[in-house]
Parts: sequence; C-alpha cells; structure tokens
Amino acid sequence: MNHKSSTIPTASRRQFLRTSAATAAAVSLSGLNIGRFAHAAGSAVLRVGMIGCGGRCAGAADQALTADPGAQLVAMCDLFADRLQAKREALKTQKPKQVAVDDDHCFVGFDGYRKVIESCDVVLIANAAKFHPMHVLAAVEAGKHVFVEKPHGIDPAGIKTMDRACALAKEKKLTVVSGLQSRYHPGYQETIQRIHDGAIGEVVAIEENWLRAPYVLQERKAGMTETQFQFSTQYHFNWLSGDDVVQTLAHNLDRASWLLRDQAPAKAHGMGGRATLSGEIYGNVFDHHAVVYEFPTGVRLYAYCRTIPRCYEENSSIILGSKGRASVVACRIQGEHPWRWQDNGANPYQIEHDRLFASIRAGEALNNGGYMTRSTLIAIMGQISCYTGKEVTWEQITGSNFSYAPKPEACCFEMDPPVKPGPDGVYPVNIPGVTELI
Repeated sequence: MNHKSSTIPTASRRQFLRTSAATAAAVSLSGLNIGRFAHAAGSAVLRVGMIGCGGRCAGAADQALTADPGAQLVAMCDLFADRLQAKREALKTQKPKQVAVDDDHCFVGFDGYRKVIESCDVVLIANAAKFHPMHVLAAVEAGKHVFVEKPHGIDPAGIKTMDRACALAKEKKLTVVSGLQSRYHPGYQETIQRIHDGAIGEVVAIEENWLRAPYVLQERKAGMTETQFQFSTQYHFNWLSGDDVVQTLAHNLDRASWLLRDQAPAKAHGMGGRATLSGEIYGNVFDHHAVVYEFPTGVRLYAYCRTIPRCYEENSSIILGSKGRASVVACRIQGEHPWRWQDNGANPYQIEHDRLFASIRAGEALNNGGYMTRSTLIAIMGQISCYTGKEVTWEQITGSNFSYAPKPEACCFEMDPPVKPGPDGVYPVNIPGVTELI
C-alpha cells in the first residue's frame, strides 16, 4: 500500500527537497555547455583512463562518458591483454565518439596504472581491491581526480594508505568518489533521513543480508601459471579481494553506518567457513559469514552473507525501531509513519558519476573519503573476526598494521603465490580458533 508524503515529519520533507535539489543541480551541470567550465588541465576535454578492464570498470567508464559529453576515454590498463582489448572494443561500440584509446595507450602489466595516470585527468579504478589504496594514492599524488570502486582496501594497512590519499586529495582540492553507490540513491537518502527524523522511533537493531550464488567464477585457462590464475579470478582469493564481507557486504555495512550517523562499531564477533564449495575455481575464500556488530549506543547489527548456489537469496537492509520498521533497499517504512518511495528510475551508479564530473567542471572538489574508508574498515573488522573466531574491537582494528602478503607494490606474475592448492586441487582456508591475524 502506498501512502502520501504528508505522513512524514516536515523537517524530513525539507531535507529531502534540499537533497533532491542538490542532486538535480549536479546532474544538470554535467549537461551544460562544457566551454563554460574549467578544470585542472585547462581544456574542454576531460581525459579519462581505466585501471582494470573487468566488468565493473567497463561499467564505470560507460557511466563516466554518459555523465559528461566532453569526457573522452584515452587510456586503459589491465594485467591481461585479451581482457583489455575486449573491453576497448565493447566501449567503442557503446560510445564511439568518446572512446579514443589508441594502441599506444593500451597498457598491459603491473606498471600500467602509472602510464594511465600520466595520460589522464580522471582515473577510474576498479581492479583487484588489494591495489585500490596504492593506485588512488598514486593518482592523487599526480594531481588527478579519482573514481574508485569498493572495497577501498582489504586490510588495515591498506585503509591507512587510502586515508592518506583522501586527505591529500582534500589538500589538493581533487575529487575522490567512492563506488559505495548507496549514498547516491535518492530513495535511500529519503528513507534514512526519515529514520533520522524519528519515523520509526529509536533504532533498536539492524539486520543486513546479502545472500547469493558465487560471484564471477573463472576457469583456469590453458598455459596459465598458478599466480596468473589467481590474478585472473581475484574475487576468490582473499589476498586479492578481502573475501565476501569486505567485497560484497561492504555496501550493507556502509548503509548501516550511515543510518547510525556514521558511527563506527565498538566491537564485533563473527563466524564463517567453507561449507559446500570445493575445487580450485572457488579459491580460498569462505562461502558463508555472519557478523554481530555492537555500536557504542548499544544497537546491534546482525550481518550475513553467503555465496552458495541453489540457496535462498536476499539483499536487504532492515531497520527495527521502537515505533516501526524500515527497509532501506525497498525504501519503505512501516509503523506509525508508513511511507514508500515512488521509484523514479534513478540509477545511483550513474548519479555518482554525474556528481563526480559536475564537481570537476564546477571546480568544487567532492571527497567521499570520510565514509568510504570507515565503512570498508568496518567490513574488514568483521572479516577478520570470522577468520579468527575472535572478538575484534574498533581500537584493535584501527591500531593494526596487518596486511595480506605480499604487499601490492611487490606483486608480479613471477612471484610465488601466497596460497597454493593441496594435492586434491583444493586451496586451504582460514580456520577459526587457529588462524591468527591481528
């Protein structure tokens, strides 16, 4: 049942109108005459580069070029030449007038990111998350604007690097936009603002779910070395992706932290493991996790993710209050102030790029650093608790310098991989109660 907007508090309506107006203004900026604006390079053309040529970075490139008609894709890099060429051809088909990547600007290898950064004004980063902090810092040091996909690090050491990068971007007045796109969803914005305004009373507990089948499975190609194979299927190796709490549930945890006014939890305890998946294709990640976070206010957050096929699936953010309940993903409130958002087809993936390019054109830097590193570290905190079976406090995780070996700058195809399959072809996984990380 739909309810009229008059059922919400007046303050919430005013805030939503301000938010909507800001979003609309940002979107409209990207469609204005680009000759009216200046940017760091002093040209009407904004040169865009891709670090990573997987599906997510290709999607980000399409959204970037849609956001700004004066943007041109001019450089790309990846560890695998065939993946780079396939994405270049696909993007040429989608945006033939804006894709201008010649052969000399197709970079293959671990140092390709530096060449992309040299060639561009705006860098899109969506590769193995292990490298995100290092690549963002390099881009910002070079004076470039950045879009970076989540997660924004896979370990405490990486988050410290990302924090430095975001702080430096503020000093240099450079834009850094996060791939935690929930913050750009107008329906989520209004739902959370209504909760902040008291629509469900006091928040008592939160339940977060992301239950689905395994993500992007890759068979080993003939002739690949062990290290090449692991890089080709990075989502299934924790030293590259951080595992599923960090890789996937990060969206849910970001929404929960946002709902709690960007609080960090005081502590967390988790459990998880490998229940059913077997074989090299699944790498060394867990297939199920459950984490309980306790916040300083006493609110408990119950967070679950699972990657097992032929099981119940759900993606949800459910908020329980003293006077009602809300679903952020469904943009719905039940209780004393019932309400449901009327979906207008808004695409937060596109909106985040609209905002990114509008900020550059207007010369008003946008920096998502405050929440993007905090939310990622909350996910890392839960992941480490699942791996070790121990309670992890916020003080422990923020004070830790733990990193998954090897360090990102030491990675190459010639290195010895940090995990190897056993005689049966199955990779060993972390063992709660035995594994020690921090």
